[in-house]
Amino acid sequence: MSFAATVLTLYPEMFPGPLGHSLAGRALEDGRWTIDTVQIRDFASDRHRTVDDTPAGGGAGMVLKADVLGAAIDHAMQRQPDAPVLAMTPRGQPITQKRIRSLVQGPGVTLLCGRFEGFDERIFEARPVEEVSLADIVLSGGEMAALSILDACIRLLPGVMGAASSGVEESFEEGLLEHPQYTRPVEWEGRTIPEVLRSGDHAKIAGWRKAMSEDHTRLRRPDLWERHGGVRARPASGVRHEDKEADQ
Repeated sequence: MSFAATVLTLYPEMFPGPLGHSLAGRALEDGRWTIDTVQIRDFASDRHRTVDDTPAGGGAGMVLKADVLGAAIDHAMQRQPDAPVLAMTPRGQPITQKRIRSLVQGPGVTLLCGRFEGFDERIFEARPVEEVSLADIVLSGGEMAALSILDACIRLLPGVMGAASSGVEESFEEGLLEHPQYTRPVEWEGRTIPEVLRSGDHAKIAGWRKAMSEDHTRLRRPDLWERHGGVRARPASGVRHEDKEADQ
């Protein structure tokens, strides 16, 4: 059974977009996942097919109407009753790799893409819609965020990535950022691949990679490091970053 994606959008022509190429594109051709776009405007009831209106209480911009959105969501839920509905909005909970993995375990997902000043709040009260965000940024619409979330899901589907370990040894899978990666040539512009990676000692390599993941997470993403537990392991080299900084 393939992973079924439904996208509610005012711009269905944006899909599959980049997901029609590379790994995701091949997986789409192979039937490992499917995508169905739903034009939100089709659920407007007036002759002008109006999907938005001015904000109650005044203010700039326009807001997507609850009656139109509700009808579009109901349509998607009838087609995929077991798929969660995610609304793309900057105020939503940041999407995580853990949430992506949970989505992949299910039959698919319905993604609601906003525009203008966002959604009428009542849809979140009346429908089981989960508000998610891609990052602490504001986009012109939810389509780009939806594409990113779908890409994150598709690459984890069975048979999409070549190596089974590709989806495991990477950032966020263990609550840490990924360790640095190197490849040939051994020397480039006077910089060499760390000796431990050329040693052939798999235990030492694993220890170095774990230590580097911890170092990078602690220094670059203290929020992740704190959630991880903040337990500092000594690198395989035996030299901590604090020791290096003290020597400089």
